[in-house]
Amino acid sequence: MSYGIFSYSYDILTENVEYEKIAHKICSLLHRNGVDGGLLLDLGCGTGTLSFLMEKLGFDIIGVDASEDMLMVANEKKYEEESSAMFLCQKAEELDLFGTIDCAVSCLDTINHIDSIEKVEKALSLVSLFMNMGGIFIFDMNTPYKHKEILGNNTFIYDMDEVYCAWQNSLDEKNGKTDIDLDFFIKNEDDKCYERYSESFSEYIYNIDEINKIIKKCGFTLIETNDDYSEKPVTDTTERITFVCKKNETIFKDELK
Repeated sequence: MSYGIFSYSYDILTENVEYEKIAHKICSLLHRNGVDGGLLLDLGCGTGTLSFLMEKLGFDIIGVDASEDMLMVANEKKYEEESSAMFLCQKAEELDLFGTIDCAVSCLDTINHIDSIEKVEKALSLVSLFMNMGGIFIFDMNTPYKHKEILGNNTFIYDMDEVYCAWQNSLDEKNGKTDIDLDFFIKNEDDKCYERYSESFSEYIYNIDEINKIIKKCGFTLIETNDDYSEKPVTDTTERITFVCKKNETIFKDELK
């Protein structure tokens, strides 16, 4: 999946995301489950904002994303951050690392961008495959409630100094997804007019009970679930669920074929 102009506007459009709060919460969850450092996989790292924060909190980083455009931005930021993070362009369901990892995160609904439940299972199996025994995997997902009540068939406007974005969602319940159409209006160099760019992609809706079964099948024990990155329990109106999973058995490559 390529995000083109979206990748260069992504950091502007996500200025309201509390990345530092999320990073510290992830560290707290890892510490609570016996992981205080080591090699961390940031699956669906995007432009690398969370990767760099986790690196500053003491982790070695491998960032993986399917978008070359997002990773181009991440690598530009890498030098500004004086970071030693490694970034790889791979789909989550085709993850292939050079060795094992101690922990992994996948934040801001990366899993919802995977376009089938079979590929979700493959992605989680591969994270498990490359994770050391006792490692922790923390990921989040947008809930069916959020797709149906918050995202679906709604339009959101982002009016920033650098970019104006019209974000239009269309709920497709039959196929279990929300289609997203973005129109960007970006000032050209002389600041006298705007140029328009358009991009489209989808987020997929997954049943939480099915995700819980996949977690177990892929060799993880589900330690806890939370309402977003908080200590609040999951409810019927939770918009984003955070899953905390512990690697508890070995998965061999032959089992993934």
